[in-house]
Amino acid sequence: MLCRGCWHHHAGPDHPLVRSPGIGSDGLVSDDGRITVLLADDNLLVREGVRVLLTADPALDVVGVAADYDELVNAASELSPQVVVTDIRMPPNFQNEGIEAAKEVRKRHPGTGVVILSQYDDPEYAISLLEEGAAGYAYLLKDRVSDSNGLCRAIREVATGGSMLDPQIVQSLVTPVRDDGQLTPAEEALLRHVAEGRPTKAIAASMKTTPEAVDDAVEALFLHLAHDISAGRAGALRRLKLLQQAIVEREEQGETLSRLLPGGLAAKLRTDRESLDRTERLTVTVLMSDVRGYSGISERTDPIVLAGQLNTHRAEMNAAILDEDGTVMQYVGDAVMAVFGAPFPSDDHAERAMRAAAAMHERQAHVDETWRSQGLDPFGMGIGLSTGEVAAALLGSAERLEYTVVGDTVNLAQRLQDLARPAGSTVISQATADALSGDWPLDAMGNQLVKGREQPVEAFRLRPSS
Repeated sequence: MLCRGCWHHHAGPDHPLVRSPGIGSDGLVSDDGRITVLLADDNLLVREGVRVLLTADPALDVVGVAADYDELVNAASELSPQVVVTDIRMPPNFQNEGIEAAKEVRKRHPGTGVVILSQYDDPEYAISLLEEGAAGYAYLLKDRVSDSNGLCRAIREVATGGSMLDPQIVQSLVTPVRDDGQLTPAEEALLRHVAEGRPTKAIAASMKTTPEAVDDAVEALFLHLAHDISAGRAGALRRLKLLQQAIVEREEQGETLSRLLPGGLAAKLRTDRESLDRTERLTVTVLMSDVRGYSGISERTDPIVLAGQLNTHRAEMNAAILDEDGTVMQYVGDAVMAVFGAPFPSDDHAERAMRAAAAMHERQAHVDETWRSQGLDPFGMGIGLSTGEVAAALLGSAERLEYTVVGDTVNLAQRLQDLARPAGSTVISQATADALSGDWPLDAMGNQLVKGREQPVEAFRLRPSS
């Protein structure tokens, strides 16, 4: 079966196909979990040839074919495919019916991925396809169809909201038509930055200026290119605008990823796409916290009020963890799970976890004072810390991924959290204590029997600050 890893194995991480990570898709999958595909091309031989290629991939399910605009739009409405693969020129007028049909399908069925297969390397077709945004679209040249890995990879990308452009189209986009000698050296340098797809903030850093100044300079560059517009320069300006739009979309997409994924992971995915397919063995410190008596609090508290308390609690805990470069893995009701030393390894993860735990108790204590004055129940917490080896990876399906650390270290942190009583306590493992370099006030608890373990574990309680 072809998979994400297979593409990188065959093509390598630096293959020139340009992709952007996707957030998700509203398309449907087949009952057995395969990606459903609708194929459209007026040429029977091409259509059947592509169908044979796609059928060879067990992860894909070709649910239907179409030969013109109407058949494509109607079949998409009837079959609700996750991805449409279509030619550009089809009956009735052999102009750009494929692109127009794809846009109509997306309008009626938002989230449907689209792969355009074209024999035309004119970037204006790609611009026409992507002018309203690139997410969920791919544009490949037909002479690459023999590379079934590339086509199947494109289908996977658009099925999850990503995008892909043929490298020949990319080259055309980043090589605007203009006469030599018209731009200053500074403008030439800025044009190279834009053409390379560098984010505005990165351009600002390399030019030792501000992002606002870069935005102004790019706008001035566009105006310069637009001066005394000829037909060629008009195309150049349009292409540069598309590139700038792509940069902005990537930055916005990165901000969205940062909100949806644990801290630091979005940045890692954008700079290290191989990490999507890699399981890492890391030594980390896992933190687990839990509100004591939460069931009773929820029983006697109005749900709307309780939701507000949980929001405040999570915001404070999140701040304490992020201040120590921790990664908030998940919230489950009143419980918080965080890890220190992943996705970016660090030598002082145990120290950071300890400081974060102390800050969490301190922040919650301040919040509790306010709540008591309002007649609300306080959230006294217990926190457990465990240090050791874990496997860190993005786990899940093509439609939904979750960054996770797994291993006995995670389970032990949960068990130690159970021992963290009374409220306000932090209990750590022997391995965490051994990893600390600072002078932490720890009280040995001796061997403790914990759920799920036959052998007792050595635990230590952090002495509360006076």
